[in-house]
Amino acid sequence: MAVWIQAQQLQGDALHQMQSLYGQHFPIEVRHYLSQWIEGQPWDGIDLENPQEEIKAKRLLDSLIQELQKKAEHQVGEDGFLLKIKLGHYASQLKSTYDRCPLELVRCIKHILYTEQRLVREATNSSSPVGSLMDSMSQKYHQINQAFEELRILTQDTENDLRKLQHNQEYFIIQYQESLRIQAQLSSLATLPPADRQLREPSLLSKRATVEAWLTREANTLQKYRLGLAEKHQKTLALLRKQQTVILDDELIQWKRRQQLAGNGGPPEGGLDILQSWCEKLAETIWQNRQQIRRAEHLRQQLPIPGPIEELLTELNSTITDIISALVTSTFIIEKQPPQVLKTQTKFAATVRLLVGGKLNVHMNPPQVKATIVSEQQAKALLKNENTRNDSSGEILNNNCVMEYHQTTGTLSAHFRNMSLKRIRRSDRRGAESVTEEKFTILFESQFSVGGNELVFQVKTLSLPVVVIVHGSQDNNATATVLWDNAFAEPGRVPFIVPDKVLWPQLCEALNMKYKAEVQSNRGLSEENLVFLAQKAFSSSSVNPDEYRNMTMTWSQFNRESLPGRNFTFWQWFDGVMELTKKHLKPHWNDGAILGFVNKQQAQDMLMSKPNGTFLLRFSDSEIGGITIAWVAENPNKAGERMVWNLMPYTTKDFSIRSLADRISDLNHLMFLYPDRHKDEVFSKYYTPPLSKAVDGYVKPQIKQVVPEFATPNPDPAANPTYMDHAASPAVNQPHAYGLYPPIGDPMLDADGDFDLDDTMDVARHVEELLRRPMEGQWSGQQS
Repeated sequence: MAVWIQAQQLQGDALHQMQSLYGQHFPIEVRHYLSQWIEGQPWDGIDLENPQEEIKAKRLLDSLIQELQKKAEHQVGEDGFLLKIKLGHYASQLKSTYDRCPLELVRCIKHILYTEQRLVREATNSSSPVGSLMDSMSQKYHQINQAFEELRILTQDTENDLRKLQHNQEYFIIQYQESLRIQAQLSSLATLPPADRQLREPSLLSKRATVEAWLTREANTLQKYRLGLAEKHQKTLALLRKQQTVILDDELIQWKRRQQLAGNGGPPEGGLDILQSWCEKLAETIWQNRQQIRRAEHLRQQLPIPGPIEELLTELNSTITDIISALVTSTFIIEKQPPQVLKTQTKFAATVRLLVGGKLNVHMNPPQVKATIVSEQQAKALLKNENTRNDSSGEILNNNCVMEYHQTTGTLSAHFRNMSLKRIRRSDRRGAESVTEEKFTILFESQFSVGGNELVFQVKTLSLPVVVIVHGSQDNNATATVLWDNAFAEPGRVPFIVPDKVLWPQLCEALNMKYKAEVQSNRGLSEENLVFLAQKAFSSSSVNPDEYRNMTMTWSQFNRESLPGRNFTFWQWFDGVMELTKKHLKPHWNDGAILGFVNKQQAQDMLMSKPNGTFLLRFSDSEIGGITIAWVAENPNKAGERMVWNLMPYTTKDFSIRSLADRISDLNHLMFLYPDRHKDEVFSKYYTPPLSKAVDGYVKPQIKQVVPEFATPNPDPAANPTYMDHAASPAVNQPHAYGLYPPIGDPMLDADGDFDLDDTMDVARHVEELLRRPMEGQWSGQQS
């Protein structure tokens, strides 16, 4: 709900506080009539302390005035006439007030919005999870901005104190010089006659005593000023450290975690603009305080006064250097990760970014970034700051890139566009570990200086783990390694340790995220789908989801050990389903036409209560990336008895020849999609339109799928006569001769219900020969 709508519902003191926000500087009518526009603008994206941001602020001011004028022009009627005049007046008033200082308008509106949000938050307790999340984010951002405002005030306060200290010290030095002049005059009296000396000496002695007393008092005062300033700097640095922890250890780490989950299909990690604006504010505030501490040190050296200040300033200088070092090294990040399944001899890209590069003027001498691939062990050594002797685990081509500064966005980044992994050097594998379980990482490193070579930084950052493959056939297992790592890695881990087993609900969340992303569907895995997967994973027959909530699945169960009675793992089966759905079944999955995650027995139980011709689509248990049709019909071997039939699974190869919808259309014995929808209602929009009439005496043949035992004349009289109703298509290796699962015996099926290719080749050759012959009868006069 819009903040303004909620703000209008405030009562009592909260309402008065809200009303007090408005006045001539910003009329409440402007807030009311432009509420949606105002709340949609990026006020938080403007740094009020950066004069260069004035251009953005000016654009917002101009847009605000245009919106007001547009609103005024649309007013009609008697009441509208008065409002038109009033809104036009406000437009002129705001232009004259803020035209020369547009940043003040931004400051004003930010203050209004933050205060309204706080008042609404205090007045209501949202029960909506989404509302609570948005409210929590708003509160967090408000706290961060409040802390920056407090830091700004503290920094300005210490700046004023430093100037005052400098002024007092300069006056002290002048008085000190005066005391030296008096002392010189007293020394020169020794050369005068006694009478003259006695005449002038008392006043000089009195002057010296007065000045020395003042110098003693002023020295104590200066020392107090210095200590007071140092204590204020300690307070500022403590708040700076706290704010930096919130931004780097909370917000930036959360962004990196979102980036990692995005690799599994999670929502995009979001832009870095807000984070960069915060980091730049930190950098600016840190640098201002560092300069103040250095000036305080210079004043101390200029006028040494015994006391603890020297030690305090040394400590402050060390602390502020640590803070800025942590900021610079932590904000050297990978904006666009390299692919986590990395094939050798294949071009890939990545982007690294320094969030504080523009603010610290690093771009004045653009640094170069180097990319290297390192092993898991080398990554561990790097994080321990052990000497790795510049070791790498392979050779990357085009692995050097200069960071570029983009003036319009204020970003400093290096875009590696044409990297290629030329070769990889693998480590000795442990136990049952395969090459697709070995993790590497891309190390990005650079060196640059800030403050005119005052501070030199060596920065490094590691990519998310990558699995290197040399052939596309390894992609499936490599993706499993990446999925497990992205889903279950813990923040701050030693590279690249992940738990060997996880709770089933955790894995379900990761699988659902991956499935929705791969299939590009909002229809994820239902609880029934997840129960089916649990039955498959744990070889269980229980349909109670609660029984699986505390069960754990190991990595070996996930993608090392084959499923019972199969030659593939759980992940390989699941990945095959995703691939098939993504490439050929996406619209049908989105329509809810595919139940998919149903086993043969469940399909039978579901269909036996339905009329003959009812069918459903389920993923094959026995074949990777296969989907089969189960339907209920009469048992030809036993009159009056019905049974459930299962068509041999279709795969990607089959759908590349003829689509699922067309195949279902071909089979006249399939009439109702479970539970009771006519198949044309569900699939007709996906049928391939009929071919055009014969051209120049030629008719293009079509492939039509049949199941010989169920072949019936097509009830559609307009059906193309070139369809073949009693033979399988020669273009398809498997399903189009369509043997069936038992109980019907079929010599084309082996004992496991699979096609024997040798036994079916004669049929395929025969059909191919038929297709090559010219059509007789109707087209007998037209030879090719």
